[in-house]
Order: sequence, then structure tokens, then C-alpha cells
Amino acid sequence: MRSDAVKKGVERAPHRSLFKALGLTDEEMKRPLIGIVSAKSEVVPGHMHLDKIAEAVKAGIRLAGGTPMEFPSIGVCDGIAMGHIGMHYSLPSRELIADSIESMALAQGFDGLVLIPNCDKIVPGMLMGAARLNIPAIVVSGGPMLAGRTQGKGISLTDMFEAVGAVKAGKMNESEMCSLENSSCPSCGSCSGMFTANSMNCLTEAIGMALPGNGTIPSVYSERLRLAKLTGMKIMELVEKDIKPRDIITPKSLHNALSVDMALGCSTNSMLHLPAIAYEAGVHFDLDMANEISERTPNLCKLAPAGNHFVEDLYAAGGVYAVMKELSKAGLLNEDCLTVTGKTIGENISTAANINPNVIRPIDNPYSKTGGIAVLKGNLAPNGSVVKRSAVAKEMLVHEGPARVFDSEDDAIKAILDGKINKGEVVVIRYEGPRGGPGMREMLMPTSALAGMGLDADVALITDGRFSGATRGACIGHVSPEAAEGGTIALVQDGDIIAIDMNACTLTLKVPDSELENRRKAWVCPKPKISNGYLARYAKFVTSASEGAVLKI
Repeated sequence: MRSDAVKKGVERAPHRSLFKALGLTDEEMKRPLIGIVSAKSEVVPGHMHLDKIAEAVKAGIRLAGGTPMEFPSIGVCDGIAMGHIGMHYSLPSRELIADSIESMALAQGFDGLVLIPNCDKIVPGMLMGAARLNIPAIVVSGGPMLAGRTQGKGISLTDMFEAVGAVKAGKMNESEMCSLENSSCPSCGSCSGMFTANSMNCLTEAIGMALPGNGTIPSVYSERLRLAKLTGMKIMELVEKDIKPRDIITPKSLHNALSVDMALGCSTNSMLHLPAIAYEAGVHFDLDMANEISERTPNLCKLAPAGNHFVEDLYAAGGVYAVMKELSKAGLLNEDCLTVTGKTIGENISTAANINPNVIRPIDNPYSKTGGIAVLKGNLAPNGSVVKRSAVAKEMLVHEGPARVFDSEDDAIKAILDGKINKGEVVVIRYEGPRGGPGMREMLMPTSALAGMGLDADVALITDGRFSGATRGACIGHVSPEAAEGGTIALVQDGDIIAIDMNACTLTLKVPDSELENRRKAWVCPKPKISNGYLARYAKFVTSASEGAVLKI
């Protein structure tokens, strides 16, 4: 056992004395030591109940003959961090999570890991750490929040952010906003739409790193506790058989994840996190793969913010495996991929069924023949940009308009809320990329303000930053190279015409090459917005969004 390095032999008597100080018996020390990484905190609603998940995992581990040892992970709530300095820390926290798991697992000599995340960067951060370590590991999340309800309609956090724009536009009063505020987030769990957290939790099933139901069983259901116990039992099997993350995270399983991503209409942030997980697993990942897979993968689900269904509806319709079963009918999955069940994807989904074709469209009746996400390229984004095409109004799939340029999200938000953005314009927010931000802030506040003011079908937004999974509309992010690296987005001026074609996957700045060259010669990179602490170090080592914004020395 790997843990023998910290507990076996005469030389490890001091180590055993410390384990005994924890209350461990000799019998417990003879068993495999399983690290439980829990993101439990009193800050993130998605994490407030993870102590109960962890206790259930521990019960499962003990039932199967192991010794569980819990340690914590940090976790940023993106909703609370939105729109102020806190959002600079959200994406960079992913690397801290991976680093801390590496540090703890190797320092303490664990035989296996159970990862308990729930929100946004925590899921990929934990998967990155597991892939880097390559010791037996499995994920069990805290599950999705239930949808809020008001006047018989399902609502979520998206509605709250859009309410801000609606109040500013005089379409809603503050009393109505307060009513939404009290009902939009009714339970613990990751916010109820197909936002980043739920996207990544669903994709853990597609990759094969979690048991069925991980992405969709609601957080408040007792079934979630049973899943946690089964996960605790399953890690013991993975340790016994020495099944490791890199046996599961392969080029084929990542293709499966992209296919499910397209079918579900996941968050654009998956185009940052899947490449980062692949990097840690030593697997090549190219953004061009996204369009190749999207071309042949139909969009089967319209979950909030793209539609009126929520993750609890996906659960009731058969969950992620039901979506994968539909894809398998068209030969769109690699069914021979190994998973943490010990079986292949094909074996796992053999009994899955689509119970509600209104929530999961059958493969022969999709919402669209192409996937939910598209990568756009052109002179404005030579290395790519990303859009959640399934959440864009049809009239905005092809759009051309004059640029309104802002050098920060804050300036753009002020202009939007002050009513200074006109129909037909293309809002450009730059110097918000991984390096320029630093930290690549999410832009849910400006996109939601546009939607709340009724401009989401008339105004496009382009940024080298990124978007929340809750964003809808013609919002194109991850523009690479970013402005801070001298990308073309740094050269855009007010009034320049920008042409967007999401069907052809192009993003074009209609300015002559000679003029762009003159602007490039005159361009001077602004001073860093943050010049000390973790973010200053992060900015020095972070790569482009097109590479997953990973840290490379």
C-alpha cells in the first residue's frame, strides 16, 4: 500500500504515534488510508451540507474495510464573488485547489482519494489534482440546488442578476426584485441551471470519474447520501484494483465528455476546464476538437439559462446516462472507456432510459443538429473564442455591428446600467483575460444586465474574459490571444465593425490589415491591475484561455 510509507516498519513508529494521537487504532492503521477532500464551508451554499456527504462517504469506506481521513479544500462562491475584486480570484483558485490536493496526498501518503466538490472551479480543481497525482480517486459532489418557484414558474440565480437590469430599465420595481431574492435560491446545492458547477458535475459522469447520478441527484435528496456511501465503498475497490485517474481520463473519455457537453448545452467554462484536466492527465486537447464534435453532436437539452428546464428535471428524465444512451444510438460515444464503476461506459448506460423526451430530446428530434458550444475564429480571435450557441437568440447567430470598447468589466457595467448601450452594438470588454485580468473574471453582471434590460437579442458582447454558466445571449468569451498579450482585441476602437457568424464559426474585425499593423506599432500594454500577492504570481505563469489557462513554469 502507498500508505506503508507513513505507517509501516520500525522507522515509522513516530508516525504511528501521531496517528494514535488522532485516536486511530492499530487495526485502523493496517487498513488503506483514504483521503477525503471536502470543500465544506459556511460561505458557499453549494458546500454548506458537504459535511453530511463526507460522513456518508466515511461510512462507506469503513463498510468496505478502509480508514477515512478528511481534510479541507478552499472554494470561492462565484455568485458572491461576481462584479468586484473577488472574481479575480475565482479561476486562479482552481490551481490552488489542485496544488493543495497534491501537497496533502503526497505528504500524508494516502492510498486513495474521494473528492467532494460542488461548485464552479472546485470540481475541475479537484480533478486536476487527482489526474496529476494519479492515485485511485473518485468524485461525489454535493448535488444541484432545487429550482426556485414564483407564480408557478421555475427560477434560478440567473433571474436575480437579470432583475438588476430590469429594475434599472424600469421594467421591475424593487419590491418585485425582493420577492425574487427570497425565492430564487431555495436550498443548498450548486445553482439549479446548467451553469458551470452542474456542467462539470455532469461531465464527471461522462468522463467516468463519478458514479451515475453524481451530476443530477438533487442536493436535498436522501439518494445523494446513499450515492456518497456507495462512493466510499467504491474507492476501496479502485484501490484494490489500482484503477487510477489516468486509466480513466483518456483521449476517448474526453471526447465523450465533449459530446455530452454539446448535447447538454453546458457552460462555456467547460472549454477552460476540460483542457486543464487533460493537461494534468498528459492528454492532448485542442479547441478545434470542440467544433469537430459539435458538428456531429446534436443539442438534446435546453436547461436554464438556455431554456425552462432545470437540473432536477434532467434527473427525473433519466439523468446524464439517459443523454449518453441517446448519443450512443448514433454511435457518438466511445463505449469501451473504463469508469470508476469498474465497468465500461457501454455497460454503464446499457439500462439507461430517456423517461421524458420533453427534457431530453430523442436523438432523431434534437433542438439543433449541432452542439451547444461553438469555437469561433478569425482575425479578432486567431487562437479561438467560445460561445454557448444554444443560449443565443436565432436572430443573433449572425450579427454585424459597431464596437463599443471598454478596458474593464466595471466600465462596461456602468455604461450598460446607465443606458448608454444601443441596439445593434457590439460591446467589447478587454484586459480581463487570464493574464490581463488577472484571473479572467466572469461577466455575468454585464450579460445579465443586458438581458434584464431586454437587449440580449440586439447586443453582442465579446471579451477576453469569460462568462458564467448562467449567461445567455450573444456572449463570446475566451478571445485568444488576450489583450494583455497584444491580441487583436487590444487594437479594436469604438465604431469598428465586428462581424459574428456562429453558424460559420467566425469572428471578424472589419479593419484593413494595414490599419491594424499601424495600431499594433502604437500599442502599449497597460500596467498590471494587480501587482502583488498570489494574482501577481499567477499572471506571470498562466497560459492562454485556448490552453485552459493552466500554469506552466
